[in-house]
Amino acid sequence: MDLQFIFELVGTYFFAVSGALAVHDREHDVFGAGFTGFITAIGGGTLRDVLLDSYPLVWIDDVRYLYAIFAGILTAILFFKIMSRLRRTLFLFDTLGIALFSVLGAEKALSLGVRPEIAAMMGMFSAVMGGVIRDMLCNATPILLKKEIYATACLSGAILVIVLQNLGVERNTNLILSFLLVVTIRLVAVRFKLSLPQLDWKK
Repeated sequence: MDLQFIFELVGTYFFAVSGALAVHDREHDVFGAGFTGFITAIGGGTLRDVLLDSYPLVWIDDVRYLYAIFAGILTAILFFKIMSRLRRTLFLFDTLGIALFSVLGAEKALSLGVRPEIAAMMGMFSAVMGGVIRDMLCNATPILLKKEIYATACLSGAILVIVLQNLGVERNTNLILSFLLVVTIRLVAVRFKLSLPQLDWKK
């Protein structure tokens, strides 16, 4: 079991947890929490694979992805009250999820022979679309549209994957460094309330 596969399973688990936890202040039952967790976990990767015409979809081809999703949902449900009281829990799981999927999405796109620019975009799509679907299901403004450094962090990690691969950096080292870049950018941005310049549409 190589590092990429471990990253994929862990990232799927994290997204399932974040999706299920996202309904903590909504009128959802257990099924609603589970469904949201499931869609959050598969959303970004499924969109990436469809756009890249990569079949069969990973979670259909390998049942272990479903086990990771069910484990994430079960974790959120069993410890729902405890975890929902922790303000940073959802943020933490979401951050780890987007970091993992950013680097894995870019690497998979490269392995399918697409241009580096497309691979970077696919890495970002893999990371952010699960969260966008989650927020839409919860009738919340997608975090992608809020004044936060979110997609930019994902794109940075995806680009680093490509750069380090072209420089001949060992694969596992590449994945770890790119993962850490996304996490670091996201944590620093939230800690110091950093954001990209806003457009003044009133001018």
